[in-house]
Amino acid sequence: MGESPENLWSHPQLVAAVTSEDWGAVFRTYRKLTGLSQMKLGERVGLVQPDVSDIERGRRRVTSVEVRQRIVAGINVPLDLQATAAQLAMDTAPVAGLALPGAAPDEDLLTRVTGVVNESHRVDAATLDWLDRLLAEHRRAEDRIGSRPLVDVMRQQLHTVVNLYAGARGRLTGRVVRLASEHAQFLAWMAQDQAQTASALAWYDRSHEWALEAGDANMAATTLSMKAHMAWSGGRGTRCVRLAEAARWSAPGTSLGVQGMAAQMAARGHALEGEADDARRLLDEAQALITRASERPEAEPVWMYFYDETWFTLQRGMAALHLRDWREAVDHLTVGLGALPDEYRRDKTWYRACLAHAFAGAGESTQAVSVAVASIPDASSLGRPHSWNELHTAAAVLMRRGAKEGRQLVTALREYD
Repeated sequence: MGESPENLWSHPQLVAAVTSEDWGAVFRTYRKLTGLSQMKLGERVGLVQPDVSDIERGRRRVTSVEVRQRIVAGINVPLDLQATAAQLAMDTAPVAGLALPGAAPDEDLLTRVTGVVNESHRVDAATLDWLDRLLAEHRRAEDRIGSRPLVDVMRQQLHTVVNLYAGARGRLTGRVVRLASEHAQFLAWMAQDQAQTASALAWYDRSHEWALEAGDANMAATTLSMKAHMAWSGGRGTRCVRLAEAARWSAPGTSLGVQGMAAQMAARGHALEGEADDARRLLDEAQALITRASERPEAEPVWMYFYDETWFTLQRGMAALHLRDWREAVDHLTVGLGALPDEYRRDKTWYRACLAHAFAGAGESTQAVSVAVASIPDASSLGRPHSWNELHTAAAVLMRRGAKEGRQLVTALREYD
C-alpha cells in the first residue's frame, strides 16, 4: 500500500530528491512510496510511459520549464518545498562569468570583479558600479528575449554578489546588500513570469528583507507592489489591493514613480473586484504621480525605466478589461501598443493577447482572431504562460458568443500546444 498524502512529503528521500531537482530520483521514489506504475505517473504529469522511464534511468533530463511545472503540479509538490528547492538552487549555483559582449570592463577591473569572490579581496566601488551596469543590461535583455534564457545566469550572478559581502567595508556593505536585493527582485519577477508562484514569493520575500537591511525604501515598496501584481495575476483582487496599499504606507519617502506603481496596482485590484469608482479614482491618482515623476526621471530608481505614459495607458486598458468596458479597453490597449517600442517583445506579446480578449469581449471577432493569431508565435517562443492563457481566454469568449472565429483560434493554438 502506498504512503498517505500527509506522510508522503515528509519522507526524507523524496524531499531530498525534490530540493535537488533530481527528477529521476523524484519519479523513482514517488512511485515506490505510492505504488504507481510508470504509466499512471505519466498520466499525472503529462508524459508518456517511455519518457518517464528515460527520466528515471537518467537518459533524459528535465530542462523544460513547462515539463517541470507539469511534474510539480501533477504530483502536488507542496509550495514550501518548491520554495526550498529554489533557494538551494541559488545557494549551490556556480560563480557567473561577468563578461558582457560589446561592453566588457577593462582587464584590471575584470580581474577584481572575478577575484573578490575566490580570494576574498576587498570590494571597491568600481566593482559594484560594473555589477549595477550588468544588472541593468540583463533587465533590458529580458524585455526582448523573455525570462527563460536568463534565469540561470541571474542565479549565478546573485551568488557572486552575495559572496562579495565578506569583502565589503563601510558604505560599500550597504551597496552590496542593495545590489543583492535588486537581483533577488529580478529573479522573483522572472519566476513570476514563468508562473512559478512559490519561487517568486520566496524571492520577493528575500528581496524585501535585504531592501530593509540596506535602507532602500524604493525596493522595499516595489517588492510589495510586485506581490500585489502576483495576487492580481491569480485573480485575487482584495489581496492585490491590500498589498498595494501596504506598498504605499509601509515605505515612506519613496519616489513618485514607485508611489504611482502602487496606486495603479491598487486600482487594478479594485477593477478585478468590479469596483469601478475606486479603480478609476486610483488610476487618476496614479496618472498624476507618473506625470510628476516624468519631470524628474533622475529621481527614479533604475528598475523603473519602463514606467511612463505608454505603460500607464496599457494599465488603464487592463483595468477597463476587468471592468468589462470593452471599447475603452480596446482603445487604451491599441494606443499603448502603438507607442510601445518593438524592443519590448515580451510586453508586446502580453498586451496583444489582452487586446485580442478585449476585441472578443466587444464582439469584434474578426479583429480578435487577427490579433491573437499574430501573437501566437511569440507567445509560444517566449514561453510565457500568462500570454498563452490570455489567448485561450480570448478563444473561450469567442466560443461562448458562438462566433465561428473561435474555433479558428482554437485550431491555431493547438498547432503550437
